[in-house]
Amino acid sequence: METNARPAIAALGDGTRRAVYERLRRGPATVSEIAAELPVSRPAVSQHLKVLRDAQLVSSRRSGKRQLYGLELDGLRELRDYLDRFWDTALDQYQSALARDKGGPQ
Repeated sequence: METNARPAIAALGDGTRRAVYERLRRGPATVSEIAAELPVSRPAVSQHLKVLRDAQLVSSRRSGKRQLYGLELDGLRELRDYLDRFWDTALDQYQSALARDKGGPQ
């Protein structure tokens, strides 16, 4: 498994972290802004963001006194590349199964 794929998959395995990640699709936000949209506390959002940051799915930057969190596209790209290989394998297996069923070459 890719270096970043395992932590990314584990990070997104939690429903609240997926909700945080989905929120960041709309653009960068502070912990308070994210927490205002979810039924969790600011400290809980901070912990979820840490897990997402450690999985390289989220990055943070300072904007004045605010800490803004946003999607880390390189981490997402690595996860997508990993998952795309499953899709390619599934399509190859489907094509082989069709050929077998029709009596054609495999």
